[in-house]
Amino acid sequence: METMAQDYYQLLEISKSASQDEIQKAYRKLARKYHPDLNPDDRASQQKFKDIQHAHDVLSDPEKRKMYDQFGPDFERMGNGPYPGGAGPGGFGFEDIFGGGAGPGGFQFDGDIGELFGQFGGAGAAGRKARSRGPARPLKGKDVTAELTIPFNTAVLGGDASISVRQAGKLESIQVKIPPGVETGKKMRLRGQGEPGQRGGPSGDLIVVLTVATHPFFRRSGKNLELRLPVTLGEAALGATVDLPTPGGIVSLKIPPGSSSGRRLRVKGQGVLGDSGAGDLYVELQVKLPNQFSTPENLDDESRQAIERVESLYTGPVRDRIIW
Repeated sequence: METMAQDYYQLLEISKSASQDEIQKAYRKLARKYHPDLNPDDRASQQKFKDIQHAHDVLSDPEKRKMYDQFGPDFERMGNGPYPGGAGPGGFGFEDIFGGGAGPGGFQFDGDIGELFGQFGGAGAAGRKARSRGPARPLKGKDVTAELTIPFNTAVLGGDASISVRQAGKLESIQVKIPPGVETGKKMRLRGQGEPGQRGGPSGDLIVVLTVATHPFFRRSGKNLELRLPVTLGEAALGATVDLPTPGGIVSLKIPPGSSSGRRLRVKGQGVLGDSGAGDLYVELQVKLPNQFSTPENLDDESRQAIERVESLYTGPVRDRIIW
């Protein structure tokens, strides 16, 4: 699919007047939805993810967005085609004039076309003076910022991830090594993966800003993990040993007899990995009643009598400690 033929604002589902904050929010929402890790067998979603990343790369950069709004998606090919960015009448283009994007004396053109012709109108002696400074020096390429959403498990344990960025006019997949314990907002710098340098200069860097996806059951609190674990009435009342999934694998969790909902149990060393070791996993018990209890009118007499028998075992109020 040719990304440049699409409307970048429509891709991100935003208006042309969207602020940078609105662009970032829209990108994060769509990146989570179409991320390859969450759609491993859906080629259409994977391509959509690449298109969204490229649209974000353009619209989140004020200069690129300005050029896009002025010339449309073709602004990215202006250095290789005819007017306005390639060779004009007479067989020379802006790169011919400035020697690969740089003006006399190492001047780097970063403005729009109107500003460029303004430079021509005022060249005169200043231009001759600049040309006398000698050969232009190599320039390092610009750094590129991209966002990457990673699974919750990868953030806790570390692992590998891939990010698609546009290099030399096409999308490239770059492998990223994710250290354990990262959180949303963490920035990673990949040396030499940014825009290419000019006149032999080194390439810029790729700055990857991480977003950690949520987990359906586990939550993070610093270096610790938290889990609400459903248990039966019998397991809570009589005690039990149950299998519990953790970052380190399945462990056996012992539930003490007489446990009520809200009781917290600690599993040491099964939290978030870090340089100083792993945190802990805190399990909060949640007593789950049988589904048939949700419709008391359908209970048979035996079940109702059993409930009333349990109810008679309470020797005092259960809410007397609640105060305002």
